[in-house]
Amino acid sequence: MSNTLKKIGFIGTGIMGSAMVDHLMNAGFEVSVYNRTKSKADKLVERGAKWCNSPGECAKDQDVVITIVGYPKDVEQIYLGENGIIANAKAGAYVVDMTTSSPILAEKIYNAAKSKNIHAVDAPVTGGDVGAKNATLTILVGGDESDFESLKPVFEVLGKNIVYEGGAGAGQKTKACNQIAIAGTLAGVCEAFAYAKASGLDIEKVYNAISTGAAGSFQMSSVVRKGLDGDFNPGFMLKHLGKDLAIGTETATAYGAALPILAMVLHEIRKMESDGEGNEGTQALLKYYGVIDN
Repeated sequence: MSNTLKKIGFIGTGIMGSAMVDHLMNAGFEVSVYNRTKSKADKLVERGAKWCNSPGECAKDQDVVITIVGYPKDVEQIYLGENGIIANAKAGAYVVDMTTSSPILAEKIYNAAKSKNIHAVDAPVTGGDVGAKNATLTILVGGDESDFESLKPVFEVLGKNIVYEGGAGAGQKTKACNQIAIAGTLAGVCEAFAYAKASGLDIEKVYNAISTGAAGSFQMSSVVRKGLDGDFNPGFMLKHLGKDLAIGTETATAYGAALPILAMVLHEIRKMESDGEGNEGTQALLKYYGVIDN
């Protein structure tokens, strides 16, 4: 545990957040928690975490405040709202948003925090629920490099690949790159098997032939493999990928980048969400392409 950072407020105790709080408590940090649905924090409170009734209360008198919540609108409310983090965190505290959110919002939070002598970084993660449980997350950090260095003892409890990406918003921009790459890869794999099915090939034979060669990827061997086996339980929900790709689409427009594949995959996901399939895993995109029947 860091000699100077001892008290942590943690907001967002879902599947990933709960596992992360467990690791922080095991490492000796004194952790306070808040979640919109209190029951999701009950086990952590039983283990010794302190329950708080609002984000602002969870931010008071903490050395570090960590958030991992749902959507950019949630992040904005939690940080910049009347009883939010910036209004209640002490001067000199570190506030760390680990949600996949907007880089433009990350810059806004950074500036609001700086005006009150609060250190803000954006630090979205990759690795999903498994990475959170195993403390093997990749953590992509934007903000002041000195703040990154100060927070390393906290990050090292939660992840293995911890990368300083640059100034405020750079962590979120890098996470957008990650999700854009996933979108194209996932859609490409689905198209490959759509072609195999349409041309009369045995999909399993095709999978065995191409999954370990140059066409191999995590999306093929892990995500799509589950779908081919008929398992659509989410390691990562389709609607959450849609949220991430919407952030990529909106900011790409602001930055003047043309990303037609991203736009195509987002359209496909939105169609599946409208059909009631948003809570399924991203491997459900196989259904859109007709590889697996609904």
